Amino acid sequence: MKGILCTLIFAMGLLPLYPQEELGNYAVASSEFMALYNNADYEGIFNLFDADMKKALPRERTLRFFTQNVNGLMGNIQSMDFFGFKRGAHLYRAVFDNAVADVLISLNTRNEISGLYISPSKPLDFPLLERNITPMILPFKEEWFVYWGGTTLEQNYHLSEISQQYAYDLMMVADGSSYQGDAGINENYLVFGKEIIAPCDARVVKVITGVRDNIPGETNPNQLTGNTVVLETPSGEYLLFAHLKQGSILVEEGADVLQGEAFAQCGNSGNSTEPHLHLSLQNTVEMENSTGARLYFDRIMVNGEIEEDYLPVKADFIQNIN
Repeated sequence: MKGILCTLIFAMGLLPLYPQEELGNYAVASSEFMALYNNADYEGIFNLFDADMKKALPRERTLRFFTQNVNGLMGNIQSMDFFGFKRGAHLYRAVFDNAVADVLISLNTRNEISGLYISPSKPLDFPLLERNITPMILPFKEEWFVYWGGTTLEQNYHLSEISQQYAYDLMMVADGSSYQGDAGINENYLVFGKEIIAPCDARVVKVITGVRDNIPGETNPNQLTGNTVVLETPSGEYLLFAHLKQGSILVEEGADVLQGEAFAQCGNSGNSTEPHLHLSLQNTVEMENSTGARLYFDRIMVNGEIEEDYLPVKADFIQNIN
């Protein structure tokens, strides 16, 4: 299933990596990179590159890039923590003075930097969230299935994008299948048209309507979230509901909804290959400016057992208790 999903050149030819923890040579390289960067020693960073990187990003261009495009916009690096793996490289989440960004580093066999990528930054104008403090119920009435969810890249591919990190892709499954009959018809998917309910009392702060539902297997990358509703909790947390069914949204911006109130139906609009709900918690209204946060549910049924303050993970079957 496909959900939503200032760049420095990333040289190709990355080494395949399969560990589950940060390798020691990468810990050394990332620390050295951070120290050189914070000392404005961009030539020192250039000297860490292998021959291909130096050709792809010559010295003057490297100095200009870090001076103008990185430090000039984001400031120094406050912290740079290992976060997982992406494209065969080590992924670090870096908190700068003025922004949050992802830094991918790849090393060759001589521990030279063979690939470097700095993702689009996210401003720190809004308070960062680690998790919700508002008690939540699940946004549906029946048992659903977690296709993507969790806190590792293996469980949840959304972690590769800061604005969507910890987001869920949710659907319904019976006998190992999400549909019955012809897979090319939205109405044959078990989740299509199912009611989406408010997880808590909240205010509607953004609505996108008028996006057609895709034919399963096709996508609409020009309208990533498709028909969308964003709710703001009383605690200033923002819940994004994406890929909603065309014509199903029942609320307008500025309206208040109560916990359990139906406000839309699950659909297949936007950058989606089959009917499902993309649900994420973020620190501001607009997804492109946001940083995602962990979304826990107060008291739910998980794989037949009651769990409290629970963050669903990939392959969970989840349902509200009442």
